[in-house]
Amino acid sequence: MSWSSFICFAIPAILFWAAGALFAWKEKRPLLVYSFTTVGLIIFFSFITLMWFSLERPPLRTMGETRLWYSFFLPLAGFIVYSRWKYKWILAFSTLLSTVFVCINLFKPEIHNKTLMPALQSPWFAPHVIIYMFAYALLGAAALMSIYLLFFKRSAVEEKEIELTDNLSYIGLAFMTIGMLFGALWAKEAWGHYWSWDPKETWAAITWFSYLIYIHFRRSNPRHLRTSFVMLLVSFIFLQVCW
Repeated sequence: MSWSSFICFAIPAILFWAAGALFAWKEKRPLLVYSFTTVGLIIFFSFITLMWFSLERPPLRTMGETRLWYSFFLPLAGFIVYSRWKYKWILAFSTLLSTVFVCINLFKPEIHNKTLMPALQSPWFAPHVIIYMFAYALLGAAALMSIYLLFFKRSAVEEKEIELTDNLSYIGLAFMTIGMLFGALWAKEAWGHYWSWDPKETWAAITWFSYLIYIHFRRSNPRHLRTSFVMLLVSFIFLQVCW
């Protein structure tokens, strides 16, 4: 399996996700929403799995390879949100964002050889990156909610929408924390210490603290919604710098 085959998996997956999003938007036949979205996820993850076998390592080394996981986890996060809270627009947004990352990979796949450098051969490397990508997807969905509530919501913000944004942020930070712990274990095995304050680790700490500050502010100032949503967007910008 090579990057040249990526388009054969990516386009069908996007079409299935788009079909699921269309049925969700029209609020018709929920079974078709679940079916189309699931089939798209299976198709896309099949490529990741085949790449894993072909490279003889997890596809996590380059930005292009991590974008694969982000492109997969975004629709998955949207699917989870839709299944739980029935927001009809979330699948369309997650599909659109995933398509952006898919297109970047189609034009700039960043092909590298099979060999992983010794520092990346730790068993902690794969769970660290995969968990981080899932956290990024959840926090990306939370950022989408904050944008929607700040700039597009014309009526009063509903408690259900606030709860959704909170839950995505809390769960996203929880997975980010687990990912950081795995990263520390990886660093200890690869370089002999858990934390060294290099640029990547420094921005990881800045991102983690920014979300922690947001959560503390949100819990202690529940009525300051707009300020909370702005803080959430700033935290997501830090997350992009970290990535």
